[in-house]
Amino acid sequence: MSRKIVIVGGVAGGANVAAQLRRDDSESEISLFDKGEHIAFSTCGMPYYIGGVVEKRDHLLVNSEKIAQKYNIDVNTNTEVTAIDRKNKQLTYLNTAGEQTTGYDKLILAPGASAVKPDLEGLNDDRVFTLHTIPDMDDIKNAIATNKPQTCAVVGAGFVGLEMVENLKAHGMNCTIIDRSEQVMKLIDNDMAAIIEDHMKAKDVNLLLDDGLKAFSNDGATLHLTSGKRIQADMTILAVGIKPNTKLAEASDLAIGETGAIKVNSYMQTNDPDIYALGDAVQTNDVLTGIPRHVALAGPAHRQAAIVAGHLNGEVTAYTGTQGTAIFKVFDLSVGSTGLNKAVLDHLGVHYQEVTHETLSHAGYYPGAEKICIKLLFDSDKGLLYGAQVIGREGVDKRLAVLATVMKAKLTVHVLPELELGYAPPYSSPKDPINVIGYKAESKLKK
Repeated sequence: MSRKIVIVGGVAGGANVAAQLRRDDSESEISLFDKGEHIAFSTCGMPYYIGGVVEKRDHLLVNSEKIAQKYNIDVNTNTEVTAIDRKNKQLTYLNTAGEQTTGYDKLILAPGASAVKPDLEGLNDDRVFTLHTIPDMDDIKNAIATNKPQTCAVVGAGFVGLEMVENLKAHGMNCTIIDRSEQVMKLIDNDMAAIIEDHMKAKDVNLLLDDGLKAFSNDGATLHLTSGKRIQADMTILAVGIKPNTKLAEASDLAIGETGAIKVNSYMQTNDPDIYALGDAVQTNDVLTGIPRHVALAGPAHRQAAIVAGHLNGEVTAYTGTQGTAIFKVFDLSVGSTGLNKAVLDHLGVHYQEVTHETLSHAGYYPGAEKICIKLLFDSDKGLLYGAQVIGREGVDKRLAVLATVMKAKLTVHVLPELELGYAPPYSSPKDPINVIGYKAESKLKK
């Protein structure tokens, strides 16, 4: 049966659900509206284009016309949906032709999130930037090329902040990171964060932790911190977080969850069963504890797209929750995390054990072996894995993948010594670090 399906927003959520829908539904009319110029691009690749690792801007972009032709989708870029009339199933949108309306049978919201940009005294938009969209990236790239800044302050030590420092240093800038927390990257525990901090100091990055940005002066070149310190910077990157774009949903009386994101059920439906939502704008539940979480990662967005497309085509597969598996690069280190950290477990009052193992990424006698550190957080009784963190120069991604899989399958640390993970001197040791930390975790449970 032919239906009119309208998708608001692109990138990992909206563009993917459009493609997934068309693969299994050749009849429905599918329209996609996006207020930007591009319906799909690599957000995660932007720091590396700024740093010159990714040489061509086009490598980050997906051609909207090709997507429209390949999947027979009516793509409308530079078009902002401004209102939803749920009763009459109509949308109001604005583009170069003015304000218009269109109907829908099913509506999918993928509005994403926006970078937080505090309204600070003295902020100068010619010197102060955020990074979340292609125009943001272009502004930073052009400012570097035009103004040749020698110093940069990065406010926020999360994903964007840490990745940007490396790529700004590639331009020869003297960089300072400022963060209100006592450690970088709150996603991981403080002992693991200390490894990153030592590495950044070795790369001549200045760290100002447990401090925040209060205001600017001197045409935006002087940063006034809450501690009273003053920092001089030719440019500033604000990487203090993102906020889900919920304005359209709120105006339409769609339920907003306690995290501030759009509330959905296990099939990604809002409180209006004909309206779905996914991606960076939605609240989902933690895969283990069931607590509400707002996790803005591409992997979950892709899975949610498959859930929405399947449900619209009659499937009853549910989204089982978000695990929050993430990995990022900081100079020579790879940092991976899955599940919950100590701060969250303590907040929830969960009793757990922890174990850390530092070893070499592969056989020590084979050239190129590097230190790798693995940390597990697990149930004090049965050994169910609650969280894992991995840091090192080599082999981090594959250890993280194993631990994330173990956690998703709701297996315990008792299975880790039994895993056959493949051994040859260039890749591992006869007992992989995963096996060894499994033995260490088991010994904790026996005490």
